[in-house]
Amino acid sequence: MRTYVIAALSALLATSAQAQSVVTADRYLDVATGKYVDHPAIFVDAAGRITSIADARTVRWGGDLTHIDLTGKTLVPGLIDMHVHLAGSPYIRGYKSLEYTDSFPATLGPANALAMLKAGFTTVRNLGAADYVDIALKQGIEGGYYPGPRIVPATWSFGATGGHCGGSNLLPPQYKAITERGVNGVEAIRFQVRENRRFGAEVIKVCATGGVFSKNTEPGQQQMSFDELKAAADEAHMWGLKVAAHAHGAEGIKAAIRAGIDTIEHASLIDDEGIRLAKANGAYLSMDIFNTEFTQSNGKLTGVLEENLRKDREIAQVQRDNFRRAHAAGVKLVFGSDAGVMPHGTAAGQFRYMVEYGMTPLEAIRAATATAAEALGRIKDVGAIQVGRFGDLVAVDGDPLADVRVLERPAAVVKGGKRVD
Repeated sequence: MRTYVIAALSALLATSAQAQSVVTADRYLDVATGKYVDHPAIFVDAAGRITSIADARTVRWGGDLTHIDLTGKTLVPGLIDMHVHLAGSPYIRGYKSLEYTDSFPATLGPANALAMLKAGFTTVRNLGAADYVDIALKQGIEGGYYPGPRIVPATWSFGATGGHCGGSNLLPPQYKAITERGVNGVEAIRFQVRENRRFGAEVIKVCATGGVFSKNTEPGQQQMSFDELKAAADEAHMWGLKVAAHAHGAEGIKAAIRAGIDTIEHASLIDDEGIRLAKANGAYLSMDIFNTEFTQSNGKLTGVLEENLRKDREIAQVQRDNFRRAHAAGVKLVFGSDAGVMPHGTAAGQFRYMVEYGMTPLEAIRAATATAAEALGRIKDVGAIQVGRFGDLVAVDGDPLADVRVLERPAAVVKGGKRVD
């Protein structure tokens, strides 16, 4: 009885605090405890934040509250994808990209952002965009010009000249002036961190090793020195920013972790020492173990070079096996799909592989909610259905703790207390 009285009082407090909407469902998942809470009434204010959570069986509301009735559904927190590229298309790869004008990628952003949102991802970290396109997308979404997730932008990702993020290696030397993005040396690195932050970056992305989808680089190659990586981490941390490092190769991964990088992207070839370092240093691994399915089945049709297909084949299974090993060792893993390599709306397909390679469904959900929020440094905003955080919710049919694949088919998405159409 006492619990119901407290719940009723909470609901009254919510309405008196100008709650704008209330969301009801059969139950929601408390990701902290791993348990379901039945019959929730989740009140959300005009700022999009949860003001209270009551028992829908014991409270009544009226006035101007918008009721989002999700009877028969299970709610999970809005999902977080820690590695996306909203201004890219998986259907335009390699030299095929040269058929399009320079500003074309910006036109892809709104549709890709909406696809991510409809797939249940209410927050994304955009790890690299030319010409500050991710800043423009963030401004457009926050301004209400078009719908999309909350964006944590990195702006330009950068690395060594000739490396994975150091400019296009697709073209001959005469085009160097318009493709060069290499950043070399400690002082140049510090300047680039400051420049990115100046124009809106909320996370810094560096490329510590070669990559799969660049020409004339190998994933295992370390391409930034320890001193350069440390300069990036130190400078970013001084400004209050997190740092992500693209790192496939074992030596580059270890250098990045020792340098103080916060999240390691891909981590495909991580070795035993790297796993121990990640655990000891509290580094997060973001391993995209799903998108190879699209690359191998569609790559030739979309323009992916054979060199890139070969690299993808070589590391795909190794990365999945290392995901299992890192998880078994207790390393912190976050959900990062690299959406843009495969269609954005299919990102939730990765949950299946996270479970197949060692996680429980709850652990996989936490990787895309609570753990991702920790890695972002935004535990007061996202990652849980909790008073004070944004009213970001995903409704599904069935039990995601029994079958994580129900997350691939959201029945409804709510962002900031407003249902996504």
